[in-house]
Parts: sequence; structure tokens; C-alpha cells
Amino acid sequence: MNAPDLPSQELLRQQAAWLAPARARLLRKAEIARRRCVLDLACGRGAVTEELVRRCGGRVVALDCRRDVLEAHPPQFSGSTTVCGNAEALPFDASAFDLVFCQFALLWLDVSAAAREIRRVLAPGGVLVAIEPDYGGMIEHPPEIATRDLWLAALRRAGANPCVGRTLPATLTAAGFEVHVDLLDRLAPPSPLRFDLLDGLPLNETERALLQRAREIDASMDDSPRVAHLPMFLITAEVTA
Repeated sequence: MNAPDLPSQELLRQQAAWLAPARARLLRKAEIARRRCVLDLACGRGAVTEELVRRCGGRVVALDCRRDVLEAHPPQFSGSTTVCGNAEALPFDASAFDLVFCQFALLWLDVSAAAREIRRVLAPGGVLVAIEPDYGGMIEHPPEIATRDLWLAALRRAGANPCVGRTLPATLTAAGFEVHVDLLDRLAPPSPLRFDLLDGLPLNETERALLQRAREIDASMDDSPRVAHLPMFLITAEVTA
């Protein structure tokens, strides 16, 4: 699968900040502080890499298939080793890592192939920590600000699986993991960030007009109650043998 164009560094930073509390809980649960070798899988611009370096007790390797991205933002990768490679055919020996982390990555991959490779490079007792969305379950209100159908169409057009979250428990189990699943358990105030991220996907002219209309209505509502919730699958998948 071809790599998608990445959002700007600032948008990725804001997205990472939004998920920071959930990510912190997952990484603590996975005992990242005692992990000796951590893989930041499909790290993109390194929005989470520095956090992994701070939290883990050992070495962090940041992998992405885009060499230009890895080379363009060296400060984000301070304290880590960067590797250009394919997440579906990882350039590492078996059992090389004891924790693999990914966020908004598996929706762009052949999940079965990636799961097999992650399983291969994890040592016994290792763990995959993944945070992945399911745009098919988006909850939005009032209907005038809804963008679910736009996300589904644009992500599929870009080569992603927008409903990847719901497939992960079965796919990871089939790859040999013991899987634990949580869901994002709180409603955050709707952020205009969601419109900016959607705007970076391939939309046709009609869809862009619908997006702009939803953005304008949302902005006009000020502090009026509204909901825009993207279900997030919070995965901890362990290698038990």
C-alpha cells in the first residue's frame, strides 16, 4: 500500500496531545519503563517518538517508509534510532523488540501482514500497544456538523481502512496475540482540528463544499452543546509464548 501524505507537524502534534491521556494509561499498563527495546512503528513525523524515549527504560527505534520525513524532522527523533522500512516486511530480526507502539498507523496497512510481522519481531513477553480509530462508528450531533460519510469516502479513496478498529481484536488474535481492548472512555469538546485533518484527504468538489458548510455551522455554534466523537480502539496485545 502506498504511504499517505502526512498532515502538518502541528496537526500531528495536536492529534498526539488529544490522545496523550489514553496513551499514557496504555503505556503504563504495558510497563514501558522496564522495556529495553521499543519500536515506534510507522512513526511519521515523530509526534510520539520523544515521548517513548522519555518513558522507556532502553532504546527506541523509529520506523517509517518515508525517508524524506525521517530526515526532515531530526529534533523529533532525538534519543532514538531512525530506520526507513516497510511495516509489512520489517527489516529486523525475530524477537528484536519487547514493545511495539503504533497510533493511526494500522488503518493504512495490510493489517494481517503487519500483525504477523509485529508478532515476529516481538520477543516472548513482548507487547503491542496500538491506538486505532473506527470512523464507521463516529457519533456527531447536530446532524448539520456531521462529517462521517466524508471521512469514510476520503479515507477509502486514499487507500485506508476507516473501520480498522473493529477488525483488530480478531486479526491480532489470529496472529498469535493475547488481546486486551479498551475504548476511549470520555467525550472531549469537539475540536476544529477534525475539519483540518479531513481537509487534507482526497475530497471531490461536492465533498469539499459539504465540509466547508459543516465547518461554518460548527464555528457559528460557539458554546452550544454538540458532540463529535471518534471511537478509538486502545489495544494491548501480548506475546505469551
